[in-house]
Amino acid sequence: MAKIVLNNLKHSYYDNPRSEEDYALKEIDLEWDDGGAYALLGPSGCGKTTLLNIISGLLSPSQGQVFFDDVDVTNVPPVDRHIAQVFQFPVVYDTMTVFDNLAFPLRNRNVDEAQIEQRVHDIAEMLELSDSLSRRAAGLTADGKQKISLGRGLVRSDVNVIMFDEPLTVIDPHLKWKLRSKLKELHQQIRTTMIYVTHDQTEALTFADKVVVMHDGQVVQIGSPVELFEKPQHTFVGHFIGSPGMNILPAKVDNGSVYFNGHQVEVSSGIVAGQGNAEFEIGIRPEFIRLSEDGIPVRIEAVNDAGRHQVVTAVSNGTRINLLVPGETAIPSETAHVVFDTSQTRLYQAGWLAGGERDG
Repeated sequence: MAKIVLNNLKHSYYDNPRSEEDYALKEIDLEWDDGGAYALLGPSGCGKTTLLNIISGLLSPSQGQVFFDDVDVTNVPPVDRHIAQVFQFPVVYDTMTVFDNLAFPLRNRNVDEAQIEQRVHDIAEMLELSDSLSRRAAGLTADGKQKISLGRGLVRSDVNVIMFDEPLTVIDPHLKWKLRSKLKELHQQIRTTMIYVTHDQTEALTFADKVVVMHDGQVVQIGSPVELFEKPQHTFVGHFIGSPGMNILPAKVDNGSVYFNGHQVEVSSGIVAGQGNAEFEIGIRPEFIRLSEDGIPVRIEAVNDAGRHQVVTAVSNGTRINLLVPGETAIPSETAHVVFDTSQTRLYQAGWLAGGERDG
């Protein structure tokens, strides 16, 4: 196992990058503790897989260094980094039995057969594959094959980190929850550093203790699932995480007060004076907006019944606002008013959380 540190890391697929736009990864400094469970979360094209390939040694960065336990491994080949990688599509030897698939990495390293026998049986029990050890892998389902890929990483005792690149994409939806739970359980048992790459917020938030959110080649926030939900540092985090995501509303700042469509709004984040023509936005999650007899006037555009709650889409002067209200709430048919929870209303400047949080 290893602590992983990324220092001043940048990468471009161009030979001579001329601007920041030429970089698939902007400057990144990260530190992952030994034995932690982490997720890299972001949409396709944000740089997740590029970063994963740099950590594994499949790609050399244009700039910066990669450290494993304070040892610079930037130019160390993948085979010497002792990394296990589980890919989107299971890499399984169909003609081999499940046992031989799991034993393969150990036999390649000339491990004693008695040790192989014990280790394979231990991992098979963890993964609920004990009853399938004598079967050929070709007869397994997709989730069974993905368990073999996972097991080949776990079976080695010399692994510094296990990395998962969209590992549940080909798994049936009803089996994803089971495999996610199994991964979490395995991490708690073996405490190997794990990095899970995904575009799916549910997978990231249910697996990881800390989530690294990426957007346009840069890290925009690192935090626990609760931190990402309750205090997004960037509007992308607020909008990307949550269902529906955070409302991002145009705002104006005048003499220390914040306005949305001409209505003054109290915010929890501090306001920095003298910001001129800076671009401001208000961020407020649908959970923290309520219907009221007064407040900001809106027109009700749509109501979607989601069982325990209703997703209400309202419009204020052309700007859409999503609300989550209890399922039994009566919704006005046309016009209404909405009120924002001040403690959960954030002000953003050029995409980033403005100022600092006020106490209370």
